[in-house]
Amino acid sequence: MTIRGKTWKFGDHINTDLILPGPVMLMPYDEQPRHVFAANRPGWVDEVGAGDVLIAGRNFGTGSGRPAARSLKVLGLSCLVAESINGLFFRNCVNYGFPAMECPGVSEAFEEGDGAEVDFAAFTVRNARTGQTLQGRRFPEMLLKIIEAGGIYPLMEAQGLLAEPNPETA
Repeated sequence: MTIRGKTWKFGDHINTDLILPGPVMLMPYDEQPRHVFAANRPGWVDEVGAGDVLIAGRNFGTGSGRPAARSLKVLGLSCLVAESINGLFFRNCVNYGFPAMECPGVSEAFEEGDGAEVDFAAFTVRNARTGQTLQGRRFPEMLLKIIEAGGIYPLMEAQGLLAEPNPETA
């Protein structure tokens, strides 16, 4: 799976409160993505485009287990590449089918607006402007299969393992 897109940069320690503010959790699923990063980049959701790539610093997604990864996916972002990703947030990315990869050095290698090519087969990230290619951290193939299936529910539905449809996609 190779993803190409325009990059948006965020710094270190972006927690789930900044990604998806707490009061937004009371809103219907389809309204929640409109409030992504409202606390630190108001209006950003009107600028981001389908297929864009999120580049971030260390410890991205720390905090609660709220479905912030789902909102990033529904917003249209194609993937997240960060210096490091909180373990719970990474697993939520996998479960929602939102591709995410840790890649040391990615923050310094990109300026906002650069084009990125993210190869999940090779776990590499290439800056289209500079040509620099970085090696990301590999993760188990089973997690990549879940992401490629669109998340854990779509994978389980495809395998006939759910008796009832997924309430978030039904």
